[in-house]
Amino acid sequence: MSDRVPVYISIGSNIDREHNIAQALDALAAEFGTLDISSVYESEAVGFDGEPFLNLVVAIRADRSVAELSRLFKAIEAANGRHLHASKFSPRTLDIDILTYGEQSGVVDGVELPRAEILKNAFVLLPLAEIAPDQKHPVVGQSYGGLWQQYQSDQKLWVVPFNWRGGVISPRP
Repeated sequence: MSDRVPVYISIGSNIDREHNIAQALDALAAEFGTLDISSVYESEAVGFDGEPFLNLVVAIRADRSVAELSRLFKAIEAANGRHLHASKFSPRTLDIDILTYGEQSGVVDGVELPRAEILKNAFVLLPLAEIAPDQKHPVVGQSYGGLWQQYQSDQKLWVVPFNWRGGVISPRP
């Protein structure tokens, strides 16, 4: 694959959160260079009782397939203590998910695209709308900014201060 595809990725952690988020960003920057990074948001755990999560969305341009990216992200998770067979709704050191891969939709290399959580979870949609407000969802055809304006849920999240590599990620300057 020679063309670089825009890919949006969600990152979350609720165990040693700051360290694991920084580790994920370091690994992604080493692989892809420049990252477009949303603010970092704290949110309550969804689907189980647990410590609050830190969440953010990162945009990259990749010349790898969905399968290659998925393997890479699983390796980064594992290198940071994520257990492969842990329950879906449980605390985690690191969770890295492909949200979108260009305009692809459907199941690609075993990954559902675009990821359903975009439309369901504030901790995915808000940071995505922050860095790509005019980008359109590949299936519903609405911009992420517009989807956020219409979003209705009782999920609570808030921006938290976060620095990485000596720079401020959030709150955004």
